[in-house]
Amino acid sequence: MMNDEQLRRRMMGCWLGKAVGGTLGMPYEGVRQPLNLSYYDPVPTEMLPNDDLDAQVVYAFLLDQMSEPRVDRHVLSRAWQHIGMSPDEYGICKRNLKLGLVPPATGSYDNPFTRGMGAAIRTELWACFAPGQPELAAAYAWEDACMDHAGEGIHAAVFLAVLESLAFVEQDREVLLNRALAFLPRDSEVREAIENTRAWWRETSDWSAVQKRLAERYLNDNFTDVVINLGYIVLGWLAGEGDFGKSICAAVNAGQDTDCTGATLGALLGILDPTSIEAKWLEPIGNELVLSESVTGVDHPDTLEEFTDLVLDLRRRLANRAPAVDEPPQATSHLAIAAEMSFVDAAALPTLSSQPSMPADAEPVLLPGHDIHWPREQCRGEQVWVRYRVHLSESGPVKLLFNTPEPMRVWFDGRGVLARDGGAFVPAMHRAPADQVVILETEAGPHEIVAVMRRPSAPQALRWCVGLAHVKPEPLRDDWLVDAFVRPQHHAIASQG
Repeated sequence: MMNDEQLRRRMMGCWLGKAVGGTLGMPYEGVRQPLNLSYYDPVPTEMLPNDDLDAQVVYAFLLDQMSEPRVDRHVLSRAWQHIGMSPDEYGICKRNLKLGLVPPATGSYDNPFTRGMGAAIRTELWACFAPGQPELAAAYAWEDACMDHAGEGIHAAVFLAVLESLAFVEQDREVLLNRALAFLPRDSEVREAIENTRAWWRETSDWSAVQKRLAERYLNDNFTDVVINLGYIVLGWLAGEGDFGKSICAAVNAGQDTDCTGATLGALLGILDPTSIEAKWLEPIGNELVLSESVTGVDHPDTLEEFTDLVLDLRRRLANRAPAVDEPPQATSHLAIAAEMSFVDAAALPTLSSQPSMPADAEPVLLPGHDIHWPREQCRGEQVWVRYRVHLSESGPVKLLFNTPEPMRVWFDGRGVLARDGGAFVPAMHRAPADQVVILETEAGPHEIVAVMRRPSAPQALRWCVGLAHVKPEPLRDDWLVDAFVRPQHHAIASQG
C-alpha cells in the first residue's frame, strides 16, 4: 500500500522518465541502424515535445472537464479535435471518424498501421489511474488503443499498461514481465518477440547479438511497428542492469522508433524507482511541460509537477470506474470505393510519358477501401491496371499517395506523376517514399487516377494503398480527404438522410 506522497513520487518519476527518454531518442526517430549514444546528443535546453505525452495531456484535459470523468473510447475520441498532426494511424483514425465510424471500427477498418506504436506510447496515464490494478489499466488501454489500432497494436498497449500498473507495487523484473505477458494471447507476435528477447538474453547477455537477432526476425518497412520496438524496450531494460541512463540508451541505440522506446522505458524505470533518474539527465530538460505546436484548445498544466497533481486528482475522481462500453460490430461495406480494373499480359510497364489509356476490357469493381490486398491468383496477367474517379470540392494543392512494394506507374488526369521499380510499403502521407507521393495543383471538379502495377513474383498478395490529402505546413500533418473517392453505397446512404 502506498500513501499519496509515495504515489505522487512514483507518478512524477513516470513523467520525468518519459520526458528524458523521449528527448534522448527524438533526434534519431526512424534511424534503421544501431546507434552508440551514452548521453543526449545534442544536449537539449528543455524537454522536446512528443506525441508520446501530447495525447495523454489532452486526455487528462478532457476528463477534467467532466463532472464525473470516465475513460471510454467515445470520450477519448474527442482528443483528435485538439491534435493537429495526423501521422500514420492517427490520420487513419481521423479519416475513419469523419466517415462516420466509431471505435473500434476506426482502428480496424482500412488501416495499414494497426501495428503502430501510437497507442503503446499512451499507456502511462492508464497505469497512473490504476496503480497496482492491472485489469483496470488493461481495460483503459484497450479503450484507447481500439480508436486507431487493432490486433498487435492493441496487444502492445495492454501489455505496457499492465506492466506499468504493476510497477507501482512490484519490483522484480521477471515477475513483472511474466504477469504482463499473461494478458496477451498465446499467438501474439508481441508476446513472441518479448519472450524471444528474454530467451536470447539469457543465452548470450550480449546486447549486439540480441539486437541483431530481433532485427533479422522482426524488422519490416514500418519503423514504428510494435513488435520489434517492444522487443527493443525489453532489451534495453535487460541490458541496462538497473542503471537508468544505461537502460534508456540501450533501448534507443537499437534504432527504429527511438523516441518511443526511450520514453516508454524511461517512464517504466521512473515508476519503479524515481531516484534512479540522475540529475545529469534532468538538469538539461528542466521541469516545464512542453507540448507540440499542433496541440490546440487545451488548457494544460505548466509543469510536470502540476500535471502529476492533475493525474492524481483524476484518479481520485475516476474512483476505479471500469469502462462500460460494449460496441456492437459496425458495418463498413458501405464505404467501399468504386474503381475499374484490368489485367494485361505484358512484362514491360509503360513509361510515364506514354499517356496510355485504360484497357478496353476494364471492369467495374468495389474495393473495400484505400488499402488493398489483392490475391495473386486473381491477378490474371503480369500487369494489374486500376482506375479511380475522384471529385475535388475545391481548387488548390493536394497530395496524392500511391504506395505499393511492386513496380508501378501512376497518371493523374493523363499526366504521368509517379514511377518506381519496387521498394518499401509505407502508406503514410507525411513519410511515404519520395517516388510514391506527389503534390499536385488541382482544380475543383472530377479527376481520374490510373495506375499499373506488376504482379508480385512471390506468392504474396498484391498490396497497394491510394489516397488524397490536404497539404498542411509543419508541424501539422496532412489529413486524408474523405469525400474525394467515389463510394456509391456511402453516398446513397448519406442522401437518404
